[in-house]
Amino acid sequence: MRRVLAVAATLVTLAVPALSPAWAASVSGPALKQFGEPQFKPGFTHFPHANPDAPKGGGVTLAEPGSFDSLNGLILRGVKPRTLGLISDTLMVGSGWELDAAYGALAESVEVADDQSWAVFTLRPEARWHDGVPVTAQDFAFTWDMLQAHGSPFLKSFLDQIAKVEATDDRHVRITLAGSGEIKPIIDFAVSLTPQPRHWWTANGRDISKTTLEPPLGNGPYRIKAVDAGRSIAYERVADWWGKDLPVHRGFFNFDGVKIDFFRDDDVMFEAFKAGGYDFRGEYRAQRWTTGYDFPAVKDGRIAKMEVPSELPLGAQGFRLNTRRAKFADPKVREALAQLYDFEWIRKNILYGQYHRTTSNFPNSDFGAKGLPTPAELALLEPHRGRIPERVFTSPYEPPKTDGSGNNRAQVREATRLFKEAGWETRNGKLTNVRTGEVLTVEFLDGTGSLSRVIQPYVEALRRIGVDASLRIVDTAQYQARIDEFDFDVVITNMNFFTPPGSELRGYFGSAAARTQGSANYAGIQDPVADELIEKALAARDLETVQAATRALDRVLLWGFYMVPQWYNPENWVAYKTRLAFPATPPKYDQDYRNTNFPASWWVDPAKDGPRDGARP
Repeated sequence: MRRVLAVAATLVTLAVPALSPAWAASVSGPALKQFGEPQFKPGFTHFPHANPDAPKGGGVTLAEPGSFDSLNGLILRGVKPRTLGLISDTLMVGSGWELDAAYGALAESVEVADDQSWAVFTLRPEARWHDGVPVTAQDFAFTWDMLQAHGSPFLKSFLDQIAKVEATDDRHVRITLAGSGEIKPIIDFAVSLTPQPRHWWTANGRDISKTTLEPPLGNGPYRIKAVDAGRSIAYERVADWWGKDLPVHRGFFNFDGVKIDFFRDDDVMFEAFKAGGYDFRGEYRAQRWTTGYDFPAVKDGRIAKMEVPSELPLGAQGFRLNTRRAKFADPKVREALAQLYDFEWIRKNILYGQYHRTTSNFPNSDFGAKGLPTPAELALLEPHRGRIPERVFTSPYEPPKTDGSGNNRAQVREATRLFKEAGWETRNGKLTNVRTGEVLTVEFLDGTGSLSRVIQPYVEALRRIGVDASLRIVDTAQYQARIDEFDFDVVITNMNFFTPPGSELRGYFGSAAARTQGSANYAGIQDPVADELIEKALAARDLETVQAATRALDRVLLWGFYMVPQWYNPENWVAYKTRLAFPATPPKYDQDYRNTNFPASWWVDPAKDGPRDGARP
């Protein structure tokens, strides 16, 4: 079960970063890599997990929870389909085989200053918008200006090391950095900023600062074919797409049609899958994965299950406590709440023994804290002794652990002690602030209802010790508005990061982001020590220094109890109709979800594509 709060649809293909010279090639395009040399050299023809001979054709129907009310992917306002990136390309894309490299797409070549203070991208002359107009450097400059004026605060914070974007002529995009010595901000820009068509937005009175359901003009492998507001969106493949024969795209985007149906309830969405309503499903519920796939289509072979191991560093999923609210300002209150979350019982009774407990903000990676601080970590932490908990230096962080029986008396006693030290005691069965008389209320906010089964036991545990706890389920639009405005007590989020962690750290944990509506600092963390360690990580010039800084940061955050950690899954669970085919070799670090919730390298098996038992896109 994962909720991913994405920066932008284009970012899911890559986790890249900061430090070595670039090289350019006229055939395979430029490559940028932080540490060492790019794996794929000039002249490579396709990525290993793509089948360049995959047949084109057929259609695939997918499903998404929630809804959408806008097709303007640049601005904060509105809920956008996650698949909107299908209509666009970026300057560079990731390979799926490296965590710190990017390869040219819209960019034909790139020149980087010796001190990494600027870069100039040369656009491919064949790059076109779907109306035939060339993609120009002016489109990037326009997009940058509109992003600064109207864009998502988190995306702006992700690119905050870019000081200026300008068009030196039609084909050359020059970016100037606020500092020097880092390749990572250059790569982040190249893989994340989807250009907007200046000529289209400025025509006919269109206003890029407002939401719209008019299909926007794109330059990518698909165009929008049909929109049923809030219910479905359909794309059609652009047969003469300018980028189809690039090495980074060969073997991808094989379906003629892609349709996404939206469901407000995940249970209803699963029933639709059982009935043949869509073709591919990523499963995030352990109960369902363990016991729910025994329906006829699985038994007779029309649907197959697959567990795909992942080496990708994962985001930390957990309950984020909004410390902007006075009741959560005391870390003892937050620690007490963490004591009352009985993960072992939930894992045994609800998660069917699946998943690993999250013990870091950087799970499944080498960037999180393990054991006691190393000498390199201590060198970063010692100057702050007295300003951070002493446990940072003396104890590895471990979440409270029970025997899974439901008898967690030791944790209840510890929570009661912490509450009392923080000024809360039980009066008439309610946990009450001894100074103000306020009863401690905790509302969990959920936007889909799919998390109710794992939230409700926690709600009941809190109620048993006198906390007025509740679960509120709201629609997708209201949920988005409330988290953008930080109007919540507790939300569940999954903080994805890019490898090595970079500017997103400011957006997740930095003090400035805590004061910026629409940012991803949901917990409202405003800790000068965390800010300094973030800057140490961003300024690092080698992998070991980056790791020392992120591990030190991790310790400060964990002992600050801003999150009640949940779990992560080192496998990806997918179910699919066997009319679909895929390459024999999967990518090392991801499932190749390029701008959608479906592997972009899959295709329809012509031998199995008979009459459909679901609607064809």
